[in-house]
Amino acid sequence: MPDLRIVQLTGSTTGGIRGHVRSLAAALAGDHRVILAGPADVISDPGAGVRVVPVPITDRPQVSDARNLARIRTVARGADVVHAHGLRAGALAALALSTPALARTGLVVTLHNAPVGSGGVRTIAGGLLRAIAARADAVLGVSSDLVAWAEGHGARLAERALVPAPKTVPGTPLHGPARRALGLTMEHRLVLTVARLAPQKGLGLLADSAALLADRVPEARWLVAGGGPLLDELADQVLGENLPVILLGRRNDVPDLLASADVLVSTSAWEGQPINLQEALAAGVPVVATDVGGTGEVTGDAARLVPYADPDALTTQITAVLRDTDLADELRRAGRRRAGELPTLADALRQTLGIYARVIA
Repeated sequence: MPDLRIVQLTGSTTGGIRGHVRSLAAALAGDHRVILAGPADVISDPGAGVRVVPVPITDRPQVSDARNLARIRTVARGADVVHAHGLRAGALAALALSTPALARTGLVVTLHNAPVGSGGVRTIAGGLLRAIAARADAVLGVSSDLVAWAEGHGARLAERALVPAPKTVPGTPLHGPARRALGLTMEHRLVLTVARLAPQKGLGLLADSAALLADRVPEARWLVAGGGPLLDELADQVLGENLPVILLGRRNDVPDLLASADVLVSTSAWEGQPINLQEALAAGVPVVATDVGGTGEVTGDAARLVPYADPDALTTQITAVLRDTDLADELRRAGRRRAGELPTLADALRQTLGIYARVIA
């Protein structure tokens, strides 16, 4: 494909989405001219060859959005395609490009999250998606349900986005002082959850399941790694109900935690292509997760999946992994096999450039 002028546009984001956008921009910059636009903390230091332009898109409407529209129009001038990530960035890009001067600029939008919350939240999200579908040449979704959502709101071309699996770093199991610092002994069985503590992560289900697990596997301790807006609320519940949960806060030793875990658990209400599960599969950690969004598309048959909001079903599967050595070993082997089948950055790059070619044509 000839040298393209590409704008990657993102709003405020963290974790897997931030990493995906930055790695995609850097990979595209090998053969094309790339601008990465978005909040300063998201776009900083993306790699060689990528030009950065601050556009402070937040997760909620702001008075500054009028200036953001002008900034997007400026960076889009002369671009072959604008690729926006997320509903807010996608809707702003659709509005910014709905002018005669930019009518021929291609627009691709990747949906990374489903709306989780009240009916009002879902209604607003639906309105943003309709605005995107009216202007976008292609809409990608990180899970099949997002693709169907886009198609239901009028997207002309909708496809499941390939998100590269993260590079895994071997960890060292916690032992000695590291375990004692957490109040753990070698007899404790470790359940691990790695997540941003936000409504999407199903923390009520986690607490209810931990209460059941205390009776079924008394030697189990549930480690929760991550910060977020619901950390204090979860801490109050853990203390008030005396749950066997240890809140670790933000950690930079997740590989070591994975190497120590007997099982990784996701209690999410929705996920796209969850990074923590991909890391667990690659590390050979048995996975138990709620069967929501794209979780099953990531794990295949290498995990025990349960319906959301069923603490008994979730605890039953966690207990089975902790009590049945053969089952745990089978899940470890299946996880490593599955990790080798997940998309790579090269796969994502091929898909993205193929979409751009169709849009530009």
